[in-house]
Amino acid sequence: MLLISCPNCGSRDETEFHYGGQAHVSYPENPNELNDREWAEYLFYRDNTKGTFAERWLHSTGCRQWFNMLRDTVTYDIQAVYPMGAPRPSTAVPAAAEAGTASVAADSTTTGTTAPGTSATSTSPGTTKSGITAPEGATK
Repeated sequence: MLLISCPNCGSRDETEFHYGGQAHVSYPENPNELNDREWAEYLFYRDNTKGTFAERWLHSTGCRQWFNMLRDTVTYDIQAVYPMGAPRPSTAVPAAAEAGTASVAADSTTTGTTAPGTSATSTSPGTTKSGITAPEGATK
């Protein structure tokens, strides 16, 4: 799971965010003058970049603010997070240390607690590795 560094709230799990598509797509100056083809290109045509890509994100369960992010679409490395309206950084800017990394806790949460160990060995029939006796007839 990605840890995304919200500019307002700090690092949070990616489940708190919603993807908003490609960043820096400007609204047409005179939308009434566009033909159907030009309007469709504005609405639906987006870059499909392999590598560094500018994206919009919404912190939907936190501050509910939009921001932009430079993210590598191959490695998922977050290279920069910057506010809406700011120009795209010219090159990869080092992100915060925890941004763009997977959780390292054994239970895959960000609480820092670890999952129960499974190092105990089975000593009798019907006993699992954690020492819990299974009901008779249950599969192991």
